[in-house]
Amino acid sequence: TMPRTPLATAGLALLTSLCLHAPSHAQQGASALAPKVGDLVGGMYGQLDTLYKDLHANPELGFQEVRTAAKLAAEMRAIGFEVTEKIGKTGLVAIYKNGAGPTVMVRTELDALPMEEKTGLPYASKAKATALGRETFVAHSCGHDIHMASWVGTARTLVALKDQWHGTLMFVAQPAEELVSGADAMLADGLFTRFGKPDFAFALHTSPQPYGTVGYNVGAVTSNSDGLEITFKGRGGHGSAPDKALDPIVIAAKFITDVQTVVSREKDPFEFGVVTVGAVQAGSVGNIIPDQAVLRGTIRSYKPEVRAKLLDGVRRTAKAAALMAGAPEPEVTLQQGGLAVVNAESVVSTTEAVLKDTLGAKNVFRVPPITASEDFSAFVNQGVPSMFFFVGVSEPQQFMDSLKPGGKPLPFNHSPQFAPVPEPSIKTGVRAMSMAVLNVMARK
Repeated sequence: TMPRTPLATAGLALLTSLCLHAPSHAQQGASALAPKVGDLVGGMYGQLDTLYKDLHANPELGFQEVRTAAKLAAEMRAIGFEVTEKIGKTGLVAIYKNGAGPTVMVRTELDALPMEEKTGLPYASKAKATALGRETFVAHSCGHDIHMASWVGTARTLVALKDQWHGTLMFVAQPAEELVSGADAMLADGLFTRFGKPDFAFALHTSPQPYGTVGYNVGAVTSNSDGLEITFKGRGGHGSAPDKALDPIVIAAKFITDVQTVVSREKDPFEFGVVTVGAVQAGSVGNIIPDQAVLRGTIRSYKPEVRAKLLDGVRRTAKAAALMAGAPEPEVTLQQGGLAVVNAESVVSTTEAVLKDTLGAKNVFRVPPITASEDFSAFVNQGVPSMFFFVGVSEPQQFMDSLKPGGKPLPFNHSPQFAPVPEPSIKTGVRAMSMAVLNVMARK
């Protein structure tokens, strides 16, 4: 899930000339296919646009993506893939074998978010579903519908060019990325044991950067994500007599303040790390001291050693706040979410040259890692050399205006106003992903 993207850096990259790598023979072969890829994408775009708008208008939550998965399964079977459904509950795997060669995985996500869309688009979602026991609106406000349309378009493109490459395509549609659990569910259901571990893996994600552009990085691309839930225990009583009670809200408030010193005083200031408390639940009315306070939040980092320091600091600070008040030891639960997605330099160094040849050097640039997390890392961490990259979805002038002092901010992923521009965003996604795959599979 991607609530942030390095807009300012992307803007600077657009204004800066980047050095081209000298292409290898294999890269030159893949680059020669770029015009054919462009023609194919242009010819199929009407179908992809229809698919995108249908998916956008009919979103489903994690592990509930029955209609979405069925629609993609039908699309992939029509292209010629062998499709297996219900992998990791609602995920699917589509395989296309084309002789001896590498197995290349291309992943998309199926799920949407439990929120109301407020874009006013003619195809805006009005869907509702049940989440955590209550009804909620559902919207594709993170771009997964763009990803799915690009995924299908890439499959069509590669099959149309099957005489130009060899190997096995492994197209994976993953459920519940927003829950940071769908990738693990597919692996637990035997994804790599039943279908084989791929030699390479690719995934893309929308970004508010200008459409027609691709951003990427070597090394970390997203952050480690850990959830925190802490229950501070006190002793309830009358609000007018706090000395007769033990106030857990005060203990919780001290923790919220003190835990930031772990970030500012224990972590290397040059390393990224965030501890955010996003929910506090305690009490019912103003004149009653409750007997407990529950905090929920998120911890983000890039490096394993920074992650370990933050987790330890959260535990120590919670216990210290309770100890200082003479309260029972709190219940501290730290749950691992998605680990950082780390791009393989060997994959990026060859792919970036082909993408620059295809889209133009000024439109393909490196960006720093984002602070959001992504469970594509679960696949990468199985030892699969991979590349995760960003595809711009914003009108270029609006993007550049947003960088100016006082400029109107662009709606980020997870905003109710998030409204990608479908064309040419989907075309760029298909072209970039097709060329990335061809680069490792093209016949020499």
